[in-house]
Amino acid sequence: MINEDSAQSPIIERDTNLTPPRTFRSFFIGRPLSTADAPHQTIGKAVGLAVFASDALSSTAYATQEILGVIAAAGTIAYGYLFPISLAIITLLAIVTISYEQTIHAYPGGGGAYIVARDNLGELPAQTAGAALLTDYILTVSVSVSSGVAQIVSAYPDLFPYRVWIAVGAVFLIMLVNLRGVKESGTAFAIPTYFFVVIMVATVGIGLFRFFSGSLGIVVDPPEFTAHNIVSVITPFVLLHAFANGTTALTGVEAISNGITAFKEPRSKNAGITLIWMSVILGSLFLGLSFLTGKIHAVFSEEETVISQLARTVFDGRGLLYYLLISGTTVILIMAANTAFADFPRLGALHAGDGFLPRQLTYRGSRLVYSRGIMTLAVIASILIVIFQASVTRLIPLYAIGVFLSFTLSQAGMAHRWWKIGHLKPDEEVIEPGSVLRFEKGWKYRMLVNGFGAVCTAIVMVVFAVTKFREGAWAVLILTPSLVTIFFAIHHHYKNVANNLSLDNFGAIPPHQTRHRIIVPISGVHQGSLAALRYARRMSDDVTAVHVAIEPAEAEKVRKKWELWGEGTRMVMLNSPYRLFLEPLLEYITEISVRRQPGETLTIVVPEFISNNIFGSTLHTNTADLLRSQLKRQEGIVIISVPYHLREK
Repeated sequence: MINEDSAQSPIIERDTNLTPPRTFRSFFIGRPLSTADAPHQTIGKAVGLAVFASDALSSTAYATQEILGVIAAAGTIAYGYLFPISLAIITLLAIVTISYEQTIHAYPGGGGAYIVARDNLGELPAQTAGAALLTDYILTVSVSVSSGVAQIVSAYPDLFPYRVWIAVGAVFLIMLVNLRGVKESGTAFAIPTYFFVVIMVATVGIGLFRFFSGSLGIVVDPPEFTAHNIVSVITPFVLLHAFANGTTALTGVEAISNGITAFKEPRSKNAGITLIWMSVILGSLFLGLSFLTGKIHAVFSEEETVISQLARTVFDGRGLLYYLLISGTTVILIMAANTAFADFPRLGALHAGDGFLPRQLTYRGSRLVYSRGIMTLAVIASILIVIFQASVTRLIPLYAIGVFLSFTLSQAGMAHRWWKIGHLKPDEEVIEPGSVLRFEKGWKYRMLVNGFGAVCTAIVMVVFAVTKFREGAWAVLILTPSLVTIFFAIHHHYKNVANNLSLDNFGAIPPHQTRHRIIVPISGVHQGSLAALRYARRMSDDVTAVHVAIEPAEAEKVRKKWELWGEGTRMVMLNSPYRLFLEPLLEYITEISVRRQPGETLTIVVPEFISNNIFGSTLHTNTADLLRSQLKRQEGIVIISVPYHLREK
């Protein structure tokens, strides 16, 4: 306990007028923002749709193609299954949307599946959901950018050999825009998002009109389709496989629930309305595209996307409208990565705040965004793009398992939350870390909806894991538990640090009775070493200078100078016949450290030359850093640098 009789420590607050200087970095990401500017960096529903819905909306560009990739091996009979499978996926979309609508209002602080699982299922499911979501966001960037580049390659086949570097360049461009802040990135991406929605609605609308008027036709000169496994009949397993592939259309639905704090007040209401907008647009476009794809007999191909084939058919060739659609689709696919750049840093900061990721991820940069999380995401996603050569088909198996794992845990957590609410008294209130529980009527219905949704998404996840296991899904099944293990190892470290530093039961600060024993390593007798000696003598009378004698002639010079300038301080000459410098010094310090008395602190005072230019600094050995790196793990040893500033002429 702290001594209550002790005087209260004075605290003085001062405002500083210092502002960060303008740098070359400011040219790219903008002027630094004050903490007081944070409320002004929130976004409304229109911009929020561009920031958080681009991932979900962009999935319409490849979800139908992924269904077709599974069932196309059955021949023309496959087209009859495309639309019914899409209807089943839209039903699942409705269930997931209802679940996340409830989550948004129940957890206005954001965090989505991670917070829901933490408060309702426990720490292990929460970290599992977090690992799945973080993996999902990394893959969102890789998949969406790779898919966008695939659209470019469809229109300009000569760019195929350069697709990987185009994709990596796009990732770092999006990173740069996001480092400028949520509001600016949202404004920058709003116009392309709405352009995509308008041009896609126009394409689907014109396509439906031409189909019902009998003038649509089928794809002219379709790309070559090579089936690895021809099937004569569509089995339930094939249908499940196709359904699982098509559920990539649901990726990104959870993004808004994770980023509620980015919205203007009332945050939950604005985020909820944006979620409904997103789901209606997504569902309508996905159904329309799937219907038309079957009618024009589009072909699954890595060389030309289904969207490109549909646009050629609807617009009768590669005219202006075709290139507008391809451009809009390319931009929205690349921009889909923006959703991950908006959510990954926030989720990383939540994990770090709970002590499961490095604390550095909680720091906001000069533009009030979690800049370290943004840069981390860009680097990891780029590495994946290079490894998988920007292939959407090769990346998709890694993608959706994490998405549906987070869906399942989120909905299971919400079902348990409704169960807890149903067992409260009408006037009872329970405060949890992420929300407040109060009794609500209709809790049984909501619990059933979330429970049914959890079962559906769990089935999809299992089917995806089984059907895509050989294609790379096994990597996610290993990666997620590995990440969870790392999270808990980090958390254990932070808990251990907190326990060591805790002031609970610490008591009063003991009186200072520390005795300093000081060692001053010197390479020669000069003004720098004498400055360190004077500093050491002001701290203690027990001072020992240590010189490592490598060359006998030089050692004799040091001895004579010390006798003249050493002010009576004892010196230990360590003879080093093998011309080692650091090792003999460390051996001597360790020997003294072992023999020191209780309450005695061993202080190493090291003279350090400071040059006012980089070239001069490289010409001197930084002994202080070398000693610090070797001795910092030993208790009771303090290393002090005494700088001596060189006057360059």
